[in-house]
Amino acid sequence: MGKLYLEIITPEKVLESREVDMVIAPGTEGEFGLLPGHISFLSGIVPGELRYYDGNSWEYMCVSTGFAEVSDDRVSILVNSAERAANIDFDRAQSALDRAKERLAKDRDSKDVDFLRAESALKRAVARIKVVKKIQ
Repeated sequence: MGKLYLEIITPEKVLESREVDMVIAPGTEGEFGLLPGHISFLSGIVPGELRYYDGNSWEYMCVSTGFAEVSDDRVSILVNSAERAANIDFDRAQSALDRAKERLAKDRDSKDVDFLRAESALKRAVARIKVVKKIQ
């Protein structure tokens, strides 16, 4: 079986650029998996776990919002941010989750809280915790 060429790109840098056997990503319509020979498509990416298999082991990342483009055995993941599981600080992610929950628990009429931003922070924190637990 062939390989996929995976690129994970943030505004700051190309985080990954390599051949892999399989990619699983968090899409706007649900998680999707990619193998060589997959049909071309575009998908939105939501905060969550992105994982890929390189023939020897699974690699895990936490990604934020963005897009995925699949064409000719090439997968380009363009996201606002991405972190390898090994680089995630569990305690920091847990603190972010606690802060987001605290903000979301406030009265919805409060002018002090940006609820959309707090909800986004909550989703990112949950994704980071889920990913880091994969390697612990």
